[in-house]
Amino acid sequence: MTPKKILRRPQPVNSPDWGQSLPPILRRLYAARGVHSDEQLQYTLKHLASPMQLRGIDRAVELLADAVVHKQRVMILGDFDADGATSTAVAMLGLSMLGVPAVDFRVPSRFSDGYGLTPGIIHRLQEEGELPDLLVTVDNGISAIEGVRAARDLGIKVVVTDHHLAGEELPDADAIVNPNQPGCPFFSKNAAGVGVMFYVLTALRKHLRDHNLLPSPEPNLGTLLDLVALGTVADVVPLDHNNRIFVEQGIRRIRKGEARPGILALLKVAGRDHTEISSTDLGFVVGPRLNAAGRLDDMSIGIACLLADNPDEALRLAQELDTFNRERRTIEKDMKSQAQELLASMSLDIDGLPWGLALFDPDWHQGVIGILAARIREQTHRPTIAFAPDDDGVSLKGSARSIPGLHIRDALAVVDAKSPGLMKKYGGHAMAAGMTIARDDLEAFSKAFDEAVRDSLKPEDLEAAIVTDGPLAPAELNLDTAYLLKRSGPWGQHFPEPLFDGEFNVVSQRIVGENHLKLVLQPAEGGGIIDAIAFNTGPEVPDYTRSGARVVYKPDANTFRGRTNLQLMVDYLEPLG
Repeated sequence: MTPKKILRRPQPVNSPDWGQSLPPILRRLYAARGVHSDEQLQYTLKHLASPMQLRGIDRAVELLADAVVHKQRVMILGDFDADGATSTAVAMLGLSMLGVPAVDFRVPSRFSDGYGLTPGIIHRLQEEGELPDLLVTVDNGISAIEGVRAARDLGIKVVVTDHHLAGEELPDADAIVNPNQPGCPFFSKNAAGVGVMFYVLTALRKHLRDHNLLPSPEPNLGTLLDLVALGTVADVVPLDHNNRIFVEQGIRRIRKGEARPGILALLKVAGRDHTEISSTDLGFVVGPRLNAAGRLDDMSIGIACLLADNPDEALRLAQELDTFNRERRTIEKDMKSQAQELLASMSLDIDGLPWGLALFDPDWHQGVIGILAARIREQTHRPTIAFAPDDDGVSLKGSARSIPGLHIRDALAVVDAKSPGLMKKYGGHAMAAGMTIARDDLEAFSKAFDEAVRDSLKPEDLEAAIVTDGPLAPAELNLDTAYLLKRSGPWGQHFPEPLFDGEFNVVSQRIVGENHLKLVLQPAEGGGIIDAIAFNTGPEVPDYTRSGARVVYKPDANTFRGRTNLQLMVDYLEPLG
């Protein structure tokens, strides 16, 4: 394991004066995550922010209401990740429920179209005789200057719904709904694309109700919340209070079996019991299988799975997605080995290794470079961009992942300002971004990116750290604690799942499945023995039975042969002494 500093999350000095009915451990954990009132733990829908705070939503609703009244044809333009897929499914289902008579979708190909609404997509729709009256982008569009222009030149009205950061120029759309556009007062800037589209639907429903245009019985948009939860978690947006409401409400539906057949099928092929899922399962089980379609083939398969009403059809598509995911893992493993060879040629000293890594191999797969960048970022604790060849033969597509302290899109903006034209296009968030450069400009870009990173970070920022909630007392190391924590989320980005650390005697250890370390632990201060497992340690590990170990872990319930016991899921461990 890469050595890390173990830091403990600051705890409140005084006991909180809220949450009096909560167990003390939860009050402590919530307070350390910025909760300061009981209301912040209320996850009913009435606590959601009003959609009418979103700039542009009135005009968007007018255009969609016209589509209902005048029976216009609506096209949804999605994206090839899980947020884009769930946004597309929510738009398709929601607009149909609200009375739009003809609604269809298109998703750009990662390989031939690139990201978002482009003139090429519009021209292809024209050639196919498929031009809509109204085009709605979901999880994209805020940077589609040329694509929107091409659509409007052909008389198509365009509504942009997005959540990505806006550039200096906005597209000339008929309406833009994006909490991150300039001048938008909506307080939850962390909404995922699927959340923005859901808000548009709720505002449209109110408008139609006010004008006596709603179908009867009134559509229940709450049936879409499982999709909203999945897209929100899978896109790794910060789980502020508003997003936690979306996620908690969606998870409740899934646990009750009231989810889309496709989500239930994806859980089934992964061997997960839908009645016991948490937000972690959405992010690490369902999300990757859905994303695999957009990475390796066509996200339309993933969207079809989410839209399927027949459970057998949903299961067939989920099995296909699971196969894609297995293939993705194999490709990723090979690419990571190639990346390791590149890194081996570099010094790992701060003065030798670039602070901002830009890696390229001509055999790398466009659909997997984002995951690869994340893996290398985890290993080196440096902002990392992985590049793969573009289909045009002269360009490279890059996917970036950042570390705390560096807003990656802002760093790319610095590169663009200092070296105009070095990037053909770019965009993204604080922690992830994408860009396209000329193949011949890789060396120049690498130097410019490294310089921008060095200007933004300090040497200590490159030291990997893991933040915990401190120790659990031996009396708290039990199944009740594991169950309590699992049900007390939703946990996620910026509202992290509880992570603890402590010193343990290691009674025994062995490698299982070639790369995983199985341990039997005993708290150093005394107590019973506890099973633990650390995944992907590799076969060569220290002998912790001699030294003992400081262990960073999450309590979990492990069921084996009908018996359920406490098991610690180890995120990190190091020898004592």
